Amino acid sequence: MQIGMVGLGRMGANMVRRLLGAGQTCVVHDIHPAAVRSLVDAGATGAASLPELARQLESPRIVWLMLPAAVVDATIEALLPLLQAGDIVVDGGNSSYRDDLRRAAALTARGLHYVDVGTSGGVWGLANGYCLMIGGEAGPVQRLEPVFTALAPDPQATPPTPGREARRAGAERGWLHCGPSGAGHFVKMVHNGIEYGLMAAYAEGFDLLRHAGIGAEAQASDAETAPLAHPEAYRYEFDLTEIAELWRHGSVVRSWLLDLTAHALLHDPGLEQVRGRVADSGEGRWTLQAAIDIGVPAPVLATALFARFGSRGGGDFANRVLSAMRREFGGHQEREA
Repeated sequence: MQIGMVGLGRMGANMVRRLLGAGQTCVVHDIHPAAVRSLVDAGATGAASLPELARQLESPRIVWLMLPAAVVDATIEALLPLLQAGDIVVDGGNSSYRDDLRRAAALTARGLHYVDVGTSGGVWGLANGYCLMIGGEAGPVQRLEPVFTALAPDPQATPPTPGREARRAGAERGWLHCGPSGAGHFVKMVHNGIEYGLMAAYAEGFDLLRHAGIGAEAQASDAETAPLAHPEAYRYEFDLTEIAELWRHGSVVRSWLLDLTAHALLHDPGLEQVRGRVADSGEGRWTLQAAIDIGVPAPVLATALFARFGSRGGGDFANRVLSAMRREFGGHQEREA
């Protein structure tokens, strides 16, 4: 099958390489010519522009976008004059499902098909495969099955859930048609909201372990510092690298995220190579908006999202307001950290 891939960043380029490895044919385009050249060397056909990409694709075309959400609409607008009825546009990035509803309606009116694919796997997807959460019409999704199968993990890599023996054409393939337009990105949105919460729980737990030796440190004795009630209870020097590894073996909190944490701590025990400014690409915000709209409590996911805001200095002014109020009502002076 021939696929046109637009966007050759960390995800898109590796997806092309996986497709090529599975015998699929790829025509690729990116605003960075070097990214295109790299994949041409790997066996893809390069396109210097969207018109050139469209000309090289056999009809009916499949154009898969792996782009930041902010530029998807402009790219689709640029593609529209180049496409014909029956062509499929796939958005495999992290778009909002609400945008999918609007785009699907607009493309359907032109005789085009739109499929939204929430894609998870990160930089490891090339080797391990990608988990694909799919929304759209049944016909185009069925047509894309060879692409999904090529991108998804080997079904044998993960033991099946006991009792699923009779369901051999379901999610164990690593991809799932979740429903109509927007369904794929809705599921991916919630997936990423959960990811925020899981990551925050690991981070807070390891932070607590890291500070469990505070009782052995000299304690401040002034009016601005709450005293440590039982310093003798906090005199542990834990090896976080070893604990992370320990939990990978038989623990109920073992996971791939823990595997990655153990790897990071092994090669950088103090995590000196990162600054701790945690980005969010939108899915956590959209998850909370959906929770508010539907009336579903999601306090863990909300806290995890707000912690990311704080990591980037989002709460600095609020903290200065707090400090200013303490100074005004009690003459309290700030202490150095």
